[in-house]
Amino acid sequence: QVQLVESGGGVVQPGESLRLSCAASGFTFSTSAMNWYRQPPGKEREFLAAITSTGGDTVVADSVKGRFTVSRDNAKNTLYLEMSDLKPEDTAVYFCNSPKARAWGQGTQVTVSS
Repeated sequence: QVQLVESGGGVVQPGESLRLSCAASGFTFSTSAMNWYRQPPGKEREFLAAITSTGGDTVVADSVKGRFTVSRDNAKNTLYLEMSDLKPEDTAVYFCNSPKARAWGQGTQVTVSS
């Protein structure tokens, strides 16, 4: 059973940081490129970041470049998204995605509000 489970979301003030995690199971995570997306309220789902299977290469969307970093720990079958200097416009449900497994997580809510 393929599973992707995001965690680490919450409510933070502008300027603060969060690290999201995506725990993967049911497929060979270590050979799978992985993605992060987010969906703000009332908006379309937006691509954020991608990482190769080894973690050797990453792509981060221009809108969050310099603030967000994608990484992974293949020994733990876990994908990460480190978010810093959070802004109200970062408020969204954040999803991880495996193209190889054709799977999405359930999402984790990030709310940035003063």
